[in-house]
Amino acid sequence: MPTAEELKARAAAHVESLMPSLLEVSHQVWNWAEIGLQEVKSSALLCETLAQHGFQVERGIAGLPTAFRADRGALRSPVVAILAEYDALPGVGHGCGHNIICSAAVGAALGLSAVEADLPGSYLVLGTPAEESAVENAGGKVHLLDAGAFQGVDAAIMVHPGTRNSAALGHSLAARSFEFEFFGKAAHAAGSPHLGINALDGVIQTFNGINALRQHVRSDVRIHGIITHGGASPNIVPDYAACRFRVRASDAAYLEEAVGKVIGCAEGAARASGSRFQYREVVQPYHDMVPNHTLDRLAAANMMALGLEQDPEDPNRSPGSTDMGNVSHVLPACHPHLRIADPGTPGHSVEMRTAAGSPSGDRAVVAGAKLLAWMAIDLLTDPDLLREAQREHARTFGA
Repeated sequence: MPTAEELKARAAAHVESLMPSLLEVSHQVWNWAEIGLQEVKSSALLCETLAQHGFQVERGIAGLPTAFRADRGALRSPVVAILAEYDALPGVGHGCGHNIICSAAVGAALGLSAVEADLPGSYLVLGTPAEESAVENAGGKVHLLDAGAFQGVDAAIMVHPGTRNSAALGHSLAARSFEFEFFGKAAHAAGSPHLGINALDGVIQTFNGINALRQHVRSDVRIHGIITHGGASPNIVPDYAACRFRVRASDAAYLEEAVGKVIGCAEGAARASGSRFQYREVVQPYHDMVPNHTLDRLAAANMMALGLEQDPEDPNRSPGSTDMGNVSHVLPACHPHLRIADPGTPGHSVEMRTAAGSPSGDRAVVAGAKLLAWMAIDLLTDPDLLREAQREHARTFGA
């Protein structure tokens, strides 16, 4: 029976042999820059690449046309899931580097295919669309969880590009998203404004109320919004206006408290403006990411073996949100980061988009594919390691 190190060497060599095609996948996805739930070409390319290498691919899982599952047939326990994200940001493109995430996931699976006969377990790829909360009904991993796509999976792993090499994402923020709509009455803005009810005033007062609220919530809370409709013309009193807000906090319990206060601001704005008000949740709720230190240590060891030096923790780091957090509440999960841009480069920016399509992004595709393949090999060949990750998860959630 080959050792884990021998299996890793073979998997890495196979990844290297496929590097031109993996980078072509990354560049194509980067160029297409399809937003969430519209990643038609990107999803198809990933599925076709896996199918060409003997994977059985099921498209449109969990009721999401751009979601998919790819495996090599009947699964043997234990099972490791490698997760792919491939949605871009509206107006920015791949400023979060999801072209790297999906290409590395596919590369890892192809690397594992070279050694699967010697693996005492199985692996699969789950294509999880719409991680960015930029479209309605986003949160592909939440949909996949609800549909049972993770049933039978023992651990889930993925990589993410950023400004530092880190084996662990650390804590992320729980998040919810809402649309607030205000309904007023149109009137001539000069000739008869007193006959109108200005719905836009409701939106503006909502922003003012939330800005006043910020000093009365915990420092970990993030509240940010946009006006999606502000009226049709300056000389018409707006009879309809709308805005969207995303509310985040370190834990779900305090998030609910903050959400209640934000909704209260909008309700108060409606009363002050005389408009009618309604709201709805537009994105699946995202849970906070719960670290699994067993998997984090495994990622760190394999990153070191790949020559990826760990960067020091950024004391000024402000966490974001991810639907990988929802996965981490259900099973052991790991979300390491690979550096593609200089420290201080903002995420979701044109600068990060440039890095995701640059040679540093290409290096992250190959490194990420090897890292995920090596982590899967360790988890599948070392039952004690996987059991410890599962025991830690159970302890964390009091199971």
